[in-house]
Amino acid sequence: MPNIDSLIQRWQSGEHCAAEALYQQHREQIYRLAYGLLGEPADAEEAAQDALSYALLNIRRFDPLRSSFTTWLHTITVSRCRNRYRRRRLSSVSLFTWLEEGHDIADPSATPEHLTRRREIHSEVWEAIRALKPPLREVILLRYWAGHTYREIADIVGCPLPTAQSRVRLAFDQLRTRLAPDDLAVLEEEQAL
Repeated sequence: MPNIDSLIQRWQSGEHCAAEALYQQHREQIYRLAYGLLGEPADAEEAAQDALSYALLNIRRFDPLRSSFTTWLHTITVSRCRNRYRRRRLSSVSLFTWLEEGHDIADPSATPEHLTRRREIHSEVWEAIRALKPPLREVILLRYWAGHTYREIADIVGCPLPTAQSRVRLAFDQLRTRLAPDDLAVLEEEQAL
């Protein structure tokens, strides 16, 4: 698989198969981020398609000196999700449903009891994340699901670095009041996936 820099250069030179490769390489990740922010498959699909289309049509605007391609693409995705959220209030979808739809890989060695408890914890964590205000939900998903640094989060959501750091801390503190300590460990595990 060609590296991202090579694909970007080839697409900027007009090579259409490079655009297709960039799309395929990022499609699932962008959909998952949009789904995490919007909670609705149809809305997530539309936001992901919009973000990817915009990025590919405006590839000349990408500046590798300002951010990585992934950070730039996540910035666009968060923006598209915010627009959709403004048009429609977020509907509730449990993480259990998300997991059932195949968005996570099950551990084949896990016992049924372990899987059931894990689903319960995921559901509790997801419900707690859904209860956060949108700016806090965005940063916690970007930090723990997408694995972005605080600097990247600040760039993606368009705020100063200290604001990004304080939003993550505030979101985590709010989650701490709603969840058991063991349940919070799920956020760290999600970051490793």
